[in-house]
Order: sequence, then structure tokens, then C-alpha cells
Amino acid sequence: MTDSFPLVDVISARPREGQVLSLTFSTGEIGEISLAKMIETGGPMVEPLRDPAVFAQVFVELGAPAWPHGFDLDAIALYIDMRDRGLLRKPAA
Repeated sequence: MTDSFPLVDVISARPREGQVLSLTFSTGEIGEISLAKMIETGGPMVEPLRDPAVFAQVFVELGAPAWPHGFDLDAIALYIDMRDRGLLRKPAA
């Protein structure tokens, strides 16, 4: 059975078109997730991400996707969401 609350980190985050992040987790699993709905909902911390140039500045800090203006995403919450939605896969060997 899959651990329901795994301790994972994001080890790579790459921006894609349409406010999508391509993520690699410390488990070796990879996947893509759209942040468009979260960004559309708005709020002071996500508002800058509407600008594709700002969205493209994503980097990994302490195992989490982050942006220079101080916004970050929880790696464990991302992993669980992506796992439960079937968005993760093991890369081909």
C-alpha cells in the first residue's frame, strides 16, 4: 500500500506553457501539473505568476518549487495531489 503521507521533496521544477509545472520528486517520479486554476483564483502571492516571465522563474528551494517574490508550494501536498490524480509516473529506464 502507498504511504498516505510520504516525505518527499521536489528535486527539479521546470515551467511549461499554460502555467504548467514539470516536476521531478525525490521518489524518482515525474509529472506535470497545471497551476492555472490556482493562479486564476488569485491572491497577492499568486498574482505575479500571471506574468509568464515571472512564472518561468521557478526554482527549487529546500525541496519545494519557489519563486523570487517569496511564493512557494508544499512538496508533500503537490505529491499527494498528483499521485491521487494519476499524474505521476516513473521515467523509462
